[in-house]
Amino acid sequence: MSDTATAPSAASDPTPATPDRQQILHSLTQSGPFELTIDESAGYPLRVYKHAPPSLRAVLEATAAQGDKPFLVYGDEVISYAEHLRRVGALARHLLAHGVRKGDRVAIGMRNYPEWSVGFWACQAIGAVVVALNAWWITAELEFALEDSQPSAFIVDGERLERLRSLIKGVREETLVVVRRGDAGPGGIDLTEILGGDGGLPDADIGPTDLATILYTSGTTGKPKGAMATHRNHLTNLTNGLLSGALARVMMGLPADAQPDPAAPQPGMLQTFPLFHIGGLSGLLACTAMGTRMALMYKWSPAEAIQLVQDHRLSSVAGVPIVVRQLLEAAAASGATLDSLLGISSGGAPVPPDLIRTIGSQFQARTAAGNGYGLTETTSAVIVNGGADYFARPDSVGRPVVCAEIRVVDDDGRDLPGGQIGELWVRGPNVIPGYWGNPEATEAAFGGGWFRTGDLGYVDPEGFYYVVDRKKDVIIRGGENVYCAEVEAALLEHPRVRDAAVIGLPHPEYGEEVAAVIRIDPEDSGQDLADDLRTALADKLARFKIPSAIRTTSEELPRTATGKVLKQQLRLAFAEARA
Repeated sequence: MSDTATAPSAASDPTPATPDRQQILHSLTQSGPFELTIDESAGYPLRVYKHAPPSLRAVLEATAAQGDKPFLVYGDEVISYAEHLRRVGALARHLLAHGVRKGDRVAIGMRNYPEWSVGFWACQAIGAVVVALNAWWITAELEFALEDSQPSAFIVDGERLERLRSLIKGVREETLVVVRRGDAGPGGIDLTEILGGDGGLPDADIGPTDLATILYTSGTTGKPKGAMATHRNHLTNLTNGLLSGALARVMMGLPADAQPDPAAPQPGMLQTFPLFHIGGLSGLLACTAMGTRMALMYKWSPAEAIQLVQDHRLSSVAGVPIVVRQLLEAAAASGATLDSLLGISSGGAPVPPDLIRTIGSQFQARTAAGNGYGLTETTSAVIVNGGADYFARPDSVGRPVVCAEIRVVDDDGRDLPGGQIGELWVRGPNVIPGYWGNPEATEAAFGGGWFRTGDLGYVDPEGFYYVVDRKKDVIIRGGENVYCAEVEAALLEHPRVRDAAVIGLPHPEYGEEVAAVIRIDPEDSGQDLADDLRTALADKLARFKIPSAIRTTSEELPRTATGKVLKQQLRLAFAEARA
């Protein structure tokens, strides 16, 4: 690990912006709820939160104090914390009564319905492991995940029930719980029939190292892998967020544990990440722990999102960059000020710097932008940027969280000095133990305790990190490295570009050439855009980085459910067009 990324002690910030910030973090992590200690049970030292809850169940139990405060908002439905806890207890008891035990896998497959939260927390209450099924998957992908994880029970919506029928023929009716059946045919037991039962939480003994979830990686380059995360993994990420809040309060001159004004509006978040994604799940955990109202949507709609923010006076929005961009564009076009928003966080895919500048200008800097760099394997963010730091460095993913260690290494795993680009390796208590039933892939990715992210980046002299590309996506043109994220960021600065993706294509002389797919407005013919772009990029990029092949489209670029562009599809489209 380079010097700028190494924490001098277990209780200090690895890359402070100012001495004040470092001193505050040092104080907060020396004692009290955020005290750090060293755990060497894994065979190497990890900085862990000494007083973190022992399990996610403890987070759920604490929600009893929220009473009748609104928790989940979906359309015209509003579910309070008390009602949510009652429903969770009823479902947990049903699962136990029908043979689901600690460590058993329970598959959840549905849209972002309130029942996703009920199902998730019911599993955490009894120590079952949630297998989060991607709601976009087709039957073949679902078949792989179910064969891999072997769930004992299912909690699905009507859409998933129809897709799963051929895969779950032998499942007992009582262990197939169906929500919002709609036009789906018979099978299983409706959740509404269960919710009339005893709503008290059953007893359970759950510890920090017990498994809590299996989330499947996107599988854009092969079969998905089941990333298995422990209660400690999720609780570390949750506590990192709570520490950030305490730090912000102290820096504003308030006590770290300052309680919100009872007369102040309840904080509210619009959750646009799918809950089966680590970003969506992290948001659910944070809202649950902090007494936040969380608004959910059946599918993404900028107009509906604006209405939700205005009607419920939501204070924050979380989503992938394309979702945030569409929200800002729709708000500007409609004249909606969204004046209740205090924070907009984005992640799940590289965040273009121009998007951060747009947030700053559109909201006159009254709304803080936030970004977190992390992966499913790191249980969300291990490097974060936000507020004034983010507006000042919109191309940086920020600084490591206090319990994470970050290395920048070459192809042989040797540490590189600051400023040099290498692969990011991560170690810490939010790094998962490995992939379910896949020891070979686990050893390759996590051997020695360091997770090899596959992302390339560097650290500057002030300790801010920058991610430049996926290692496998780097374009090598005539011996020169071209990092797609840099070129995409430059393209998105152009007023005619609505979205952009950069890929490498085979070239007989240079090995690869830089190609770009540009989304433009439907009314834009695209004529002369290539020349216009190359002229604009000449002052921003070296000549070899400027795309030599450009295709335009008025359609949305193909993306995964979590916002990543499916670049292989774009490569195939280029190849077909040339053929």
